[in-house]
Amino acid sequence: MPNRRLNFAAEMSVGAGRDTSGREYLSVAEADVFSLMPPRKFDAHPMAAVRSTMPFRGPLRPVLQSAGALSMSSPRRVLRRSWQLAVAAAVAGFFGGDAACGQEWAKKMFTVTSHNFGTVAKGSKTEYRFTFRNIYKEDVHVTGVRTSCGCTSPEITNRDLKTHESSEIVAKFNTRTFLGQHGATLTVTFDKPFHAEVQLRVAGNIRGDVTFEPPFVDLGNVDLGKGTERTVRVTRAGSTPWEIKDVRSANPNFEVVLSKPAPGSSQTAYDLTVRLKPDAPAGYVKGQLLLVTNDPRATQIPMDVEGRVVAEVTVSPQLLSLGSVLPGGTVTKNVVVRANRPFCVTGISCPDGCLSCEPKATPATVHILPVTFTAGDSAGRVERQLKIATDLGEGAVPTVTVQAVVEAGAGAAAEATTPAAPNAGQSASLPAAR
Repeated sequence: MPNRRLNFAAEMSVGAGRDTSGREYLSVAEADVFSLMPPRKFDAHPMAAVRSTMPFRGPLRPVLQSAGALSMSSPRRVLRRSWQLAVAAAVAGFFGGDAACGQEWAKKMFTVTSHNFGTVAKGSKTEYRFTFRNIYKEDVHVTGVRTSCGCTSPEITNRDLKTHESSEIVAKFNTRTFLGQHGATLTVTFDKPFHAEVQLRVAGNIRGDVTFEPPFVDLGNVDLGKGTERTVRVTRAGSTPWEIKDVRSANPNFEVVLSKPAPGSSQTAYDLTVRLKPDAPAGYVKGQLLLVTNDPRATQIPMDVEGRVVAEVTVSPQLLSLGSVLPGGTVTKNVVVRANRPFCVTGISCPDGCLSCEPKATPATVHILPVTFTAGDSAGRVERQLKIATDLGEGAVPTVTVQAVVEAGAGAAAEATTPAAPNAGQSASLPAAR
């Protein structure tokens, strides 16, 4: 019953909300508190539901007793005490609760926490991206990431995340200076809204007798509708017979041509040509080829493919999420418009004029547009279609979908905030998006 238990908690907590898929989002403190409740069956009556999770054991009990949570006698008191319960239990967790439970909120943002690269070629480009998303009302900040082994170098794509925003921890396998089986633990450290650490693990086997030149298939920027091709030399050192039996890919836009092997006394070499089809859609191209060999030690060896198909005009992002804003407030975020020739931005438009941006009269191939949203007086979820006009002609720029959440007034927003962890300084607590 964990989902029912979390939903009940969200219904009782002030300021809880939903994302566009209907899932409910809590503050970090609320999520941690209700994850500690024992998974018991709920009755139909709200008071029975609360009692079925009581009494608490361990360090939480005295704090909950002092908040009056263990002696509530009416549903109205349940609603009035719910926020006090969340705050009290969160504080107890920081002072005397289990450290692992206190940091579970950060791990919940990751969909994957481990990856095996398999067997890879020496010098090949080998990366994996651990994606995480802020599912809480508060802003999240990543202070850094460290590695336990020089065989893997980590990078962070975005350190500051508002509600619904995503980032990536990029794990780069050092295939040039390491050989054989290696693994590393990447420790990601957060300091907002509370301190926490999440461990990510990678492993792989680097073969010293197989090399790619260049180390991956770099398609570069490709004009839409034209296609392109690149060739990589695959070399295997050794006198024993070695054969590439097949090349596979899950991307239907790739075509692969494999040359006959160039035999030698001490090595075997293939020329592998990768073609990107002309009808490939605009956007980033990222995939892998799997080289199927007759070597029982490593029947498959991956090869990365990267590139970008560029339309005459592209806009990024096409879904602009502005987060939460109070009635009458404003928020500004950038939209980037690119073209394969210089152009000017003559203006923008939306149905009700809640979006604004200054025109760009100087011709350039790239324009960064600061788009400002002005909230109305009504609370709720807002979605608008933003049209960008240029001198390239009508409809040349793809339409941008803009989303925002207009929260209740300042008084309600103040009630929905959660306190920062002790000795961690103040942290902003955003109301959940609906």
